[in-house]
Amino acid sequence: MSGVADEPFVAAVKPLVDAMGGRLLPPDEAGPDDVVLAWEGADAVAVRLPQLADSLDHLLAALERRHGRPLAGLDRRTKQEIVRSLEARGAFAVRHGVETVAGALGVSRFTVYNYLNREKGSRGSPEGP
Repeated sequence: MSGVADEPFVAAVKPLVDAMGGRLLPPDEAGPDDVVLAWEGADAVAVRLPQLADSLDHLLAALERRHGRPLAGLDRRTKQEIVRSLEARGAFAVRHGVETVAGALGVSRFTVYNYLNREKGSRGSPEGP
């Protein structure tokens, strides 16, 4: 997207759109499912949001970049933290989300469910004195 990308408003929203796995488009190319952002009374840019399944792949790729290696090579505690983080972001509402995450982490679906259940159990248990 040349020209429009140089505008300060577009430059300001680009990191957010990139983090979501979205794409910036000229407003006149917006489809019915795209979000057109206006600035100072004029359409500035359209945002094409990713499909949910693509969002999960994008989240997993971002986590690999953040950790600097494949997620399957991380220790158990870090994998548990990743599962908690992904749950908070709705990753398991996506069809085949558990299977996708399990494959990326190099664990079984059963293990992912255990990580999820462990977290729910610890939140529901009363704290001691």
